[in-house]
Amino acid sequence: MVERIGTMNIRNSAKAIIINGDKVLLTKNQDRDGYFYLFPGGGQEHGETIHTTLLRECIEEIGMKVEIRELLHIREYIGKNHEHSTFDFNVHQVEYYFICNLVNAIHKTPTKPDSHQVGIEWFFINNLLEYRVYPKELRKYIIKHLNKEKSPVYLGDIN
Repeated sequence: MVERIGTMNIRNSAKAIIINGDKVLLTKNQDRDGYFYLFPGGGQEHGETIHTTLLRECIEEIGMKVEIRELLHIREYIGKNHEHSTFDFNVHQVEYYFICNLVNAIHKTPTKPDSHQVGIEWFFINNLLEYRVYPKELRKYIIKHLNKEKSPVYLGDIN
């Protein structure tokens, strides 16, 4: 007999890297330490493809339709290994980062922004290291992408 000691689910998440020239679009969020920035996207729901998830999440968070292009990176987030482990110790998430284009630049109000989200903002990619962008390690890979330098697709458990 096998005894199960609390099962932990692994959650899939789809993220958009929306680049226009030398800028990238991020969601602007606020916590007690100030502003922080995230790539638009979120959790896959049962029965959705990862692409359907990303299309839905972009409408919810940035109010715009996107065209999904290539998968650029896969990142794992294992909460117990990171700085915010006090409140997400048991989280294990696999994040798929896709290069995306805006279908139209007509910005509508996000339909379901995240709880900390206060807006969206374009950033010069070469200045990303100056801001609280999560995951932090991804900033250098986005800069490499802009400069046409190769990076691994699978990034592992990075923060």
